[in-house]
Amino acid sequence: METINMHEAKTRLSNLVEQALAGKDVVIAKAGTPLVRLVPVGRAAANRQPGRYKNKVHMAPDFDHTPQDVIRSFEDA
Repeated sequence: METINMHEAKTRLSNLVEQALAGKDVVIAKAGTPLVRLVPVGRAAANRQPGRYKNKVHMAPDFDHTPQDVIRSFEDA
């Protein structure tokens, strides 16, 4: 993982984009504190399959019912 400060990233942006496209992890920092990671746009969505969890996730019938003791504990705080 390469960490680059903001000022240097402005100067080397084209090179950093090429590195990210090649699969290298590029982190941009400000005053030494990491702020953002430079990644290709399509990388995160590449493994998605719409409907993959259909019929695998179920909600309990009382999912949206909050017990009164829980409500009271928030009101008393």
